[in-house]
Amino acid sequence: MQKIAIVDYGMGNLRSVYQAVKHVADGHEVVLTHDPDVVASADKVVFPGQGAMRDCMKNLNESGLRAVVETAAREKPFLGVCVGMQMLFEHSEEADTTGLGIFKGRSLRFPAALMIDENGQKLKVPHMGWNNVKQVRQHPIWQGIENNARFYYVHSYFVHPADTDLVIGVSDYPFTFCGAVAQGQLVAVQFHPEKSDTAGLQLYRNFVNWDGKSSS
Repeated sequence: MQKIAIVDYGMGNLRSVYQAVKHVADGHEVVLTHDPDVVASADKVVFPGQGAMRDCMKNLNESGLRAVVETAAREKPFLGVCVGMQMLFEHSEEADTTGLGIFKGRSLRFPAALMIDENGQKLKVPHMGWNNVKQVRQHPIWQGIENNARFYYVHSYFVHPADTDLVIGVSDYPFTFCGAVAQGQLVAVQFHPEKSDTAGLQLYRNFVNWDGKSSS
């Protein structure tokens, strides 16, 4: 049996993430925790985030969890979700916020001048609702999930990785943006699997079953 820790630093859709992961955990221990020792001892870590990037980083820094989260992101199977994905990068335009710098790159706001659909209609920011995710690179996190499956997004910013080889999934709104990244034992998604019905549950199930080593 493995222990899967969901990091509680006071931000994120925590209860829904916990319930979704526990639903697919097949008898494994799932804990929602703000204890650094519990995160350090976990076999796998889920790192949710929701709300303003500045507030998420502030809470993480003040929680005493930052160091153990950084270590987990580099050493064990790790899943970042929504702002939990953005925080893995160096910087966000949102309130000029410095991230964890696990990956090189930054988060950008959807630019108002480009938010026009093919019919000339203005698109809303935040980008909120269901959108197709194209799997641009094979990864175990996609197992059993159809290419272009729909996932639920709520965000005003998107990551722009310096290394495009990190990108494993993209969506369009109205231009193509990064929806998922992976490298080694770390994977992160901009959308909310816990709000994404069967595809989202399958993604969490894949993370639970993933050995953190295979890339295809």
